[in-house]
Amino acid sequence: MNKSTKVGSFLIVTLAAFLAGRNSVGFSHDRPTGKRILYYVDPMHPAYHSDKPGIAPDCGMVLEPVYEGEDPGAKLQLPSGAVSISPEKQQLIGVRVETVEKKPGSWFIRTTGRVEADDNRVYRLMAATEGWVQSLENNPAGTIVNKNGLLATFYSREFRNVEQAYLGSLASLERLKINPEQNEQNRMGDANLRTNEEQLRALGMGEPQIKEMAKTHQTTRDIAVTSPVDGVVLSRGISPEQRFEKGAELYRIADLSKVWILADIYGDEAKMLRPGTRVKVTARGLAKTLYASVTENPPLFDPASRTLKLRLQADNPGSLLRPDMFVDLEVNTNVPPGLSVPEEAVLDSGLQKIVYLETNEGIFEQRPVEIGTAYGARLTITRGLAEGDRVVTSGNFLIDSESRMRSSARVGSGAKQDAKQESNRDVVAMRDPVCGMSMDPNPAQSGGHVEKYHGETLVFCSEKCQKEFRLDPARYAGEKVRSTAVLQRALGRGDD
Repeated sequence: MNKSTKVGSFLIVTLAAFLAGRNSVGFSHDRPTGKRILYYVDPMHPAYHSDKPGIAPDCGMVLEPVYEGEDPGAKLQLPSGAVSISPEKQQLIGVRVETVEKKPGSWFIRTTGRVEADDNRVYRLMAATEGWVQSLENNPAGTIVNKNGLLATFYSREFRNVEQAYLGSLASLERLKINPEQNEQNRMGDANLRTNEEQLRALGMGEPQIKEMAKTHQTTRDIAVTSPVDGVVLSRGISPEQRFEKGAELYRIADLSKVWILADIYGDEAKMLRPGTRVKVTARGLAKTLYASVTENPPLFDPASRTLKLRLQADNPGSLLRPDMFVDLEVNTNVPPGLSVPEEAVLDSGLQKIVYLETNEGIFEQRPVEIGTAYGARLTITRGLAEGDRVVTSGNFLIDSESRMRSSARVGSGAKQDAKQESNRDVVAMRDPVCGMSMDPNPAQSGGHVEKYHGETLVFCSEKCQKEFRLDPARYAGEKVRSTAVLQRALGRGDD
């Protein structure tokens, strides 16, 4: 073999070895462990999967391979607070997701209440003169009494003169009626009689005793105290042989055909119990179910129980409900249509309330929310969610723990960086105004795709989205563009 032939053979072997080495390096890059590639994923858009390598059509990023047995979340560039959880792990920790819908609901409220007499049906029998108690019937507090039934008798000197004046005017009127022609005198006599009757009533004499005097034409020493209504004695303020002063309360009697019930409720419940709402009333020991309705009176706050006292009114046949009796109350009311989530979906840290959304398959992000009314086992959402969002309702505590651990790991891995870069990680994630993808506000982490528009700094996921924004910035400059004044302060930059 001549020299030129040896040199040529050496070059061919060297080239073959170089190509073989290059292929082996490329092969080891594509298959570092020798495992099969399952699919390719866009690291900026986790929902995009491809069976072949290439470029993502939405952002122009190079697709990353996901190998068999590898965590796909390791390939993704997730915003702060977001985590990637495989379907197997979701099943293990019991993750359940519910789609947020705007729909009405029902609210079942069960609470207690205390019966009170209706103040509009309570009668206070007051002494119009001073006097002495002569006799008492057996009618302590709690006794059922009948209208015009005798309660007690007393003596008062002030009645003597008024009684005599009444009998005198009655006799004069009877004499005048014998001569019908004296019409004017008859009218005057009748007016005097009515005046004397009113004086007797004002002093406390009842209608039955006045009629008895008109019938017998005799004065009486003992003035009868009678009940003005069918009801129950709430209190008795006199005793046998007791002397009482003018203005003393002798009896307090309540008509219990209708009663009030003061229900213990909380602020959210008060909004739902509107005037006229029907409430089921159950008292232990009573075999009959009653119903009450919410009155128009606003509830009052009770500092002792820290609840609102809502006033209900109920018919009370047979006076089954008595004052100070405790009853159980039940009501089922409708809730207006609105966004709501189960109570367990909301995590309360004390400073804010958050939920976890499934933004893509296996990707969960934090979302701060504001809650409104609580009813049943659900909470209405006033801000932070939209119809169609997928909210985690079970397993969110474990997802939150995973998010905190990953955030701690990121802080630990970046401890060697300067304080300015460290503070950038704590800034809330922004969104690409073109494709809406969550972005890290640090331009270095976003690949440097940054644009300034009307004094705001916008971050893009790729050069493609940035170019599309430049073609028509006004199209994306509405609600989709978030103000970055906070971002600029966090990054320590001005408008330069």
